[in-house]
Amino acid sequence: MEYSNQGVDTRFVVTSLSTNKIPPGKLYTEKYCPRGNIENCLKEEKLELRSDRTSTHTFAGNQLRLWFSSVAYILINALREKCLAKTELQNATVGTIRTKLLKLGATITVNCRKILISISSSCPYKGIFALAYNYLSLLACPG
Repeated sequence: MEYSNQGVDTRFVVTSLSTNKIPPGKLYTEKYCPRGNIENCLKEEKLELRSDRTSTHTFAGNQLRLWFSSVAYILINALREKCLAKTELQNATVGTIRTKLLKLGATITVNCRKILISISSSCPYKGIFALAYNYLSLLACPG
């Protein structure tokens, strides 16, 4: 059972395991909930990063698309864990992070010494973007 401000939510798990082997509460919290969380992650990758889009005519092309969406999921999840931990986007879905943080209109200026990315001053998430950028610049480079 789960208690929340919406009331009581009773859940049932049907299993062939005996209660002597694993108590029902432990079965639910240690086996059933993590499995559901993994399924939610897979669904998020499929829906938000289009990992199910395998429309090329070759196996290798479809495999490459799947790899790209998987790597994108890993990168966005690392961004959420490492850089957005204390922001309003700490529990955001991949689609929300893409829409609010990565799909920005900006002016890019390139000269011989640097690349300048100018985001609009009216961008509602510029503070979170700056904070994420600062955290990214503090991470150790593995190479």
